[in-house]
Amino acid sequence: MHTAFERSATLNGNTMISYVEKVLENMPADWLNLTTHRLDIYNEEQAKSQFLEQLEVLYRNNVTDKTALNELPTAYDYIRLGHPLSCLLEWVVAGVNDLEAKSVISFSSKVTPILAVLRKNLFEKKKTRILYTGKLPSSFNAEMIRRVYGYTFDLKEVRGVEDIPAFDGSTIFVAPQEDIFTVKLSSGIDFFLSTHAQFGSVLLINGAQNKGYVSDIQHVRRRETIAMTPANCLAALRVLTGELSGPQGGDVEVNKAVVIDALKEITGTETRALLGSSGLSVQYAIMMGLIDHALENHPGKDIKIIVPPNCYGGTNDQARRVAACLDKVEVLDLPVDGGNDMVQGVEKVLAEVAKQDAVPYIIAEIPTNPRVEVPDLIKLQEALEKKRTTPNGGIAVDPVFILDQTFCPNVHFLGEGEVLSTVRTISYSSGSKFPSGGLCTAGYCVGNKLAESLMEKVEAHLILCDNEATAHQVEILARQLPSMNQRIMAAYTNTREFVNFVGEVLPEAQINFVSEELAAQGFTPSVFSLGLPTKGNTPEEKEAYKRALNLKLINRMITEIPDESKYCVSYGQLKGCYWTVPATSTQGTTKEGDKDYIVRVALSPDMDLDRHKEVFLQFVTTAI
Repeated sequence: MHTAFERSATLNGNTMISYVEKVLENMPADWLNLTTHRLDIYNEEQAKSQFLEQLEVLYRNNVTDKTALNELPTAYDYIRLGHPLSCLLEWVVAGVNDLEAKSVISFSSKVTPILAVLRKNLFEKKKTRILYTGKLPSSFNAEMIRRVYGYTFDLKEVRGVEDIPAFDGSTIFVAPQEDIFTVKLSSGIDFFLSTHAQFGSVLLINGAQNKGYVSDIQHVRRRETIAMTPANCLAALRVLTGELSGPQGGDVEVNKAVVIDALKEITGTETRALLGSSGLSVQYAIMMGLIDHALENHPGKDIKIIVPPNCYGGTNDQARRVAACLDKVEVLDLPVDGGNDMVQGVEKVLAEVAKQDAVPYIIAEIPTNPRVEVPDLIKLQEALEKKRTTPNGGIAVDPVFILDQTFCPNVHFLGEGEVLSTVRTISYSSGSKFPSGGLCTAGYCVGNKLAESLMEKVEAHLILCDNEATAHQVEILARQLPSMNQRIMAAYTNTREFVNFVGEVLPEAQINFVSEELAAQGFTPSVFSLGLPTKGNTPEEKEAYKRALNLKLINRMITEIPDESKYCVSYGQLKGCYWTVPATSTQGTTKEGDKDYIVRVALSPDMDLDRHKEVFLQFVTTAI
């Protein structure tokens, strides 16, 4: 059933365009500049739909003032999943083409939407054909997609949408278009992918028989790539309204050189960094690149992806999604914190993998999230270096250590003489945190000298998925990275002072943060977790009381300091203070028993620390 907007859009396109033009003139600055949004005005089950439902009310009443637009609910919590401008773009495309808005999904990538349909059809055991006019996206590599990803499809060039014979399966029609808004749909097309050289792509899901694909394709966008960026959505919408929009991002090669040079200094490595559209885009390239490497160098062997069960939900979920697609890949748990020892876990799991003569890839965060723990690094190095044998007496495949360094991207792990220089290691970070200060989502990865051949594979899959950082993202990193280490130290200083204050006024609280000794070694995160004191007669009563108290604290902080404190999942931002409960945000896809119902607090270099102390003290004296 079409909305009022969608029914009227095709009849009165000028009205729609003029409305969008006014919205763009009055839109809140956050629509373009924020990478994470407030959770207190966000309903995950109604991501996108709730935003659009209320936008349509404004449309029907021709309301475009900034105050009304600013009061629209959060569309998505992370901007890489979608955001107000991507929702607006998809809404317009749906209206022009007489589709429901949920059936239109924009991507920064021109290839990953194809992979999303192929993934769904792999599980459905359904045939897929890819038809295209002109040229396929330049990075599309059919041989690699079939060999490494395990997807099957037919590929054929056609003259146009009229030249489509019947097919028992799904038909993806790929067309490069300057006008991404208007497409020619026919009953023979299940998925129309409109690609644009600068902006990315828009996927239109056609026909009631394909409605079941919507959530699966959205989930690929959530875990393996990103939505079309706010900057590119804005540029595309301005083209629609008749405004000329030139290329974003300046000289990308110059900016990329600045970023890569900065990362060499920041990470202490000599190898060339790779830049992706987000941390998870980079992680996906690492996963698929390593699998590609194993298929070539260890044919026939099983591949084990070893992941902490309570780590960031995106990491956890993505690893399991990769394993679900490939018979030779399995995920193994690696308990690392909250009383578990990472070194002992590595010893145990690598011994087990050696018994199976399999290929081990370990993903871990240092410091861990959300307990902010750092393992004994010398013992970790020894456990990773240790030579192991297989049951037949052969030498076991040595592990690759994949280090999520987002919490402390300034620590030197990989350079010559550093603790992980003797183990094949790839380090990566989410760019929406410290690298950009929250101004874009672009992530990066670097490898040590032992991992150079692996990095070639990672780069190949980053390119294949069309998940490289956009020109505008690279420009932001070039501007922000040079000051990153200074911002990290300033944010750590604020965090240490606040942690000490919390310990003084609420000594019975459980605080998870790095010790002074670890900080002296360079581990200076600006995130800590807080277990508030609880009461009750049973474990269930105590847990319920603690969870309610968590939210009371968060609500007090964001209510009393609305300009700085947000109920939000991010950190590494330029300003303010962010509060969340990992179990309900960053650990969203983690198994329930592994979730942490504690408060996670992230401080920035620029905030009113005295005011935060004052409000926290008020909370302690009135609520505890």
